[in-house]
Amino acid sequence: MEKSKVILYIAMSLDGYIARPDGAVDWLDDVEGDGDNGYSEFYSKVGSVIMGRKTYEEVLRLTDEFPYAGKPCYVLSRQSQESNSHVNFTDEELESLIPRLKEQSEGYVWLVGGGQLVKQFLEKKLIDELELYIIPKVIGEGIPLFPEGTLPANFELTGTESYGQIAALKYKSKTNGAG
Repeated sequence: MEKSKVILYIAMSLDGYIARPDGAVDWLDDVEGDGDNGYSEFYSKVGSVIMGRKTYEEVLRLTDEFPYAGKPCYVLSRQSQESNSHVNFTDEELESLIPRLKEQSEGYVWLVGGGQLVKQFLEKKLIDELELYIIPKVIGEGIPLFPEGTLPANFELTGTESYGQIAALKYKSKTNGAG
């Protein structure tokens, strides 16, 4: 079996934000897209899901049903929390957790967010590919995709698509030698 990849698949405003300052993503609600903007096709290739605690809490606020049920889901948190039927809370170091998930995952390891976790993944050269969905809105302030202090990283454009008003940009990492 081909070794899995870590993919950051995320929507971003034109000015580089992934959420409002309070974590809200209501600015995504009225975007003119095309169907589900390729989400089901992407999600069908996902083997496991990983996100930060704040992202997890925002996901719970957005929906009654946990959207990633049925796939192993890991939430990174320094606060010990009881894992549940949908989520494994962990404070395991990324350097050991991510290679293990890539080995065990039957599909992509999807880095859902948020910004601080993206920063850590880039520092440790753990992102193999980016899929950025650019939303044609400037929201002015919020949680940046790449927070201040993010280390430089190089990516190579591998594809572009459009879904209505949304531009999808696909990149692979040149920094970590993934391919």
